[in-house]
Amino acid sequence: MLLRDKVIVISGVGPGLGQTLAKMAAQEGASVVLGARSQDFLDAVAEEVRAGGGKAVALSTDVTSTDQCQALVEAGVEAFGQIDGLVNSAYAHGDWATADVSDPDKMGDVINVICQGALRMAQACAPHMQAAGGGSIVNVSTMSTVKPFAGETMYAAGKGALNALTRHMANDFGKFSIRVNALRMGWIGGAPVYAFIDSQVAAGADRDSVVSSITDRIPLGVIPPEADCAKAVLAFLSDYSAVITGSSVDVNGGEYMAP
Repeated sequence: MLLRDKVIVISGVGPGLGQTLAKMAAQEGASVVLGARSQDFLDAVAEEVRAGGGKAVALSTDVTSTDQCQALVEAGVEAFGQIDGLVNSAYAHGDWATADVSDPDKMGDVINVICQGALRMAQACAPHMQAAGGGSIVNVSTMSTVKPFAGETMYAAGKGALNALTRHMANDFGKFSIRVNALRMGWIGGAPVYAFIDSQVAAGADRDSVVSSITDRIPLGVIPPEADCAKAVLAFLSDYSAVITGSSVDVNGGEYMAP
């Protein structure tokens, strides 16, 4: 198993990539520590993990609170004795507006969740990773930071700050044998994207046309399946990425290719 005997903390466990990561990490042998705002949703995911033979603890967590970030990590240490990995996937989208009309006074709220929240979680985990001999942090970012998508001004700004933070974290946490990488996701074939497609169809669009408007831009010709995107994250949590740190990797089927 890829993550046998590891303890992985995942923030932002929602109906998209986060819950898929939780389940797949457990299938790969990890004990998972799950954080998000909705305790009910977390409990349902944790129960599904346990029903599959995995180990999970879940605690409602607002990553804008240092105390709540610390509490989530301490719950994981109490349950499993160590922390080996962290996935920062908590996010706030902000308004769906282009840069010419987006409200700059609200952008700080998005950055507080995406970027500052990631740093709070990393600082909470770092001493325990150091005690375990090192670890891996994966910051879930977006292709929108390098390929603008109309309406994602605030979201991309928050993730762009996270991209910069990733390199500083990799540099500064390296002395603790903690590696830090960012994965820039494109379209992810899961519940949120399929709900978007359904909404377009409900508004009168042809489903095949909506899907092809996405896949025609992707060299692999498919919307990257959520499970495959999760596998990329799990690979960076594993020992197979033991000497990779400070990188930004595109996970988008080739829609954007970094120079």
